[in-house]
Amino acid sequence: MSSNQVNQILQSSTSEGALTGFKVLDLSRVLAGPWCGMLLGDMGADVVKVESPKSGDDTRAWGPPFLEGQSAYFLGCNRNKEGIAIDFSKPAGKSLLAQLIPHFDVVIENYKNGTLEKWGFDQDWFLQHAPQVVRCSITGYGTEGPLSNLPGYDFILQAESGLMSICGPEEDVPSKYGVAVVDLATGMMAANAIQGALLARYRTGRGQHVEVALFDTSLALLANVGSSHLATGKEARRFGNGHPTIVPYTTFDAADKMIALAVGNDGQFAKLSEILGHPEWPLDDRFKTNTARIENRRLVDSMVGDELKKKNSQELISQLRMHGIPVGPVNTVSEALSTEHAKARNMVLAIAHETIGHFQSLGTPLKMQDTPTSIRRAPPRLGEHTRVVLESYLKLDQTQIDDLYTSGVIG
Repeated sequence: MSSNQVNQILQSSTSEGALTGFKVLDLSRVLAGPWCGMLLGDMGADVVKVESPKSGDDTRAWGPPFLEGQSAYFLGCNRNKEGIAIDFSKPAGKSLLAQLIPHFDVVIENYKNGTLEKWGFDQDWFLQHAPQVVRCSITGYGTEGPLSNLPGYDFILQAESGLMSICGPEEDVPSKYGVAVVDLATGMMAANAIQGALLARYRTGRGQHVEVALFDTSLALLANVGSSHLATGKEARRFGNGHPTIVPYTTFDAADKMIALAVGNDGQFAKLSEILGHPEWPLDDRFKTNTARIENRRLVDSMVGDELKKKNSQELISQLRMHGIPVGPVNTVSEALSTEHAKARNMVLAIAHETIGHFQSLGTPLKMQDTPTSIRRAPPRLGEHTRVVLESYLKLDQTQIDDLYTSGVIG
C-alpha cells in the first residue's frame, strides 16, 4: 500500500479541528506525555514526536501483544503524530533541537528535572529564541520539594498518594487501578493546561512554562475522598466496590451476571424496594434515609443482594433503567468494546498502517460539533518522518540530511 493510499484511508474528516494550525513538538515518552500529545493531535494539532534513534520510546518494546512488530501499547497512545529520531547525546542533535523549537507553538517534555537546562535550553534561552512557545514539563514530583529529584512512575504514585489505600476489597490489601490512571489523568491535565496557555498567549503575545506533576495529579484525583478527610480528619478506607457516602451503591450478583447498582437518593431507593417486592423497606427507620442506610450498610446490601440473585440481569437492568435507577452490567473489556453503544459512539475505529495493514484502535471521547476530532495519521514507525520533517521545517537539503544519517545524529 502506498503512502498516498494510507493517507487517504486515514483522513476521516474534511473539517478542521479546534487546534488546526498549531504545531506541537512532543519530546516525551511512555504514557503521560504521549497521551497529552495524542489528545492535541486528535483535535487537529500537527504533532511531531521525537525519539532516540537507538531504541525509540520505551513502550515500543512493551509487549506482547505486538502487531507486525509494533507494540499495541505504543499504538494506543501515539496516533496523529509524525515521528522523527534524533540523538540528543550528540552536539549536532542538540543543535537540531535548537533549530526546531522556534518553529513550534508547544514543546512537551518529560525528561528528568534539569535535563533541558543542562542542554542549554533554560528559561532565558526560550525567552530569547522562542518566546512564543508554550513549554510543558511533565514531571514525577514537580520542580520543588524534597522528592523533586525522583522520577515518577504511575504505580508508585498510586501507592504514595493514597489512591491504592481506597481501592480494592474492604478486608484485603490495597490495590492499584487496572490502567495507569495517574499517567492518563496527568496527560489530560497537561493538555488542558497547554490549551489554557495558548489562550493566554492571545492576550500577552508570549508563551509560558507549564508544569504538571504526577504527584500533584494523583492527590487531586482523591477528589471527594480527599475533601472528606480534610473536612473531618478521619482516615479514608476501602469499601470494595461500594461508595463511602451512598448506600446501596456497589456490585451485586444477578442470577446470571454481576451488575453495578448506584442508588443515589431516597426516592430511587423507594422505587428499587418496590421493584424488588419490598415496599416496606423505605418505611423502616434503618433504611428510610441515605444516612440511615450508611449506618446499616451491610444489612442493606445483604437484603438487596438476596433479591437481585433471583432475577435475570438483562430483564432487571431494563426494568430499573425504565424507572430511572442507575444500573449496568459488569462487562469484560471485550464485552464493553463490542456493545452497540460503543459502535454508535465510534469508540472503536480501524486505522490504516503501512506495515500492519489495519488495526483496531480506541476512538476519542472528544465530540466537537463544529471542529470535529479526527484520526489523520497512524502511530509512526521509528524515524518514519525524519527526512520530511527536517526538509519542511529546517529546509535542509538531501546532502545535509544524508550526512546527519551517516554520522548517527538522526535515524
